[in-house]
Amino acid sequence: MWVCPGEADPELVRAGVALIADERGSVLVDAGQSPSHAREIQAALLAAGLPAPRWLVYTHHHWDHVWGACAWPDVEIVGHASGADLLRAEADRPWSVRYLREEVLRNRRLGPSFRARALAVDSWEELRILPPTRVFTDEVELPTGVLLRHVGGRHAPDSTVVVVPDSEVMLLGDSWYPPPAHLRTPADEPDLALVGRLLDDTIGWYVSSHSAPMTLDDARRAIAG
Repeated sequence: MWVCPGEADPELVRAGVALIADERGSVLVDAGQSPSHAREIQAALLAAGLPAPRWLVYTHHHWDHVWGACAWPDVEIVGHASGADLLRAEADRPWSVRYLREEVLRNRRLGPSFRARALAVDSWEELRILPPTRVFTDEVELPTGVLLRHVGGRHAPDSTVVVVPDSEVMLLGDSWYPPPAHLRTPADEPDLALVGRLLDDTIGWYVSSHSAPMTLDDARRAIAG
């Protein structure tokens, strides 16, 4: 299992990406936040001698997890059914610097996210937002033994965790984070109760998209406060 951690600078909004590979094939978890970010990850995989992915899993539909998908060739994209409709709507929006500016003028709270998108994308003509080609509702196991489990939550309705039994790892995506900044209220906090429900003695590591990995003991201490 290989993990490219998320970007610490909040203005760049780069989610972490993982690759799970064995003789049965390889699974990419999240696509990168842009085609150029995806190409950076591809170069790192090549340098590390890791195989190209056969499956691409979306932990949820937010842009920093899926906008790189169009740069990954020959993959089956797997995601939760509720995210598919949301991504089809996103794909119909006229993404461009002009559109970003117009939307921010309509809703100033979109400013940080939309500025990050403008920084992320080198070519708007290249960008294509791709819904999953295979959807599931509750959980599904891929041919490699990787398990996808829908958990929902306040951050995104399609939030999915990815369990890698052979590595004793659970990839949490953004599932326990509060809602995105433009939707967040002062009362919104991290959903530690959701993490608590996910803790499992057979899983030794918990990896979130924008946070440092935690051991099982770390996670229990965090929940205990």
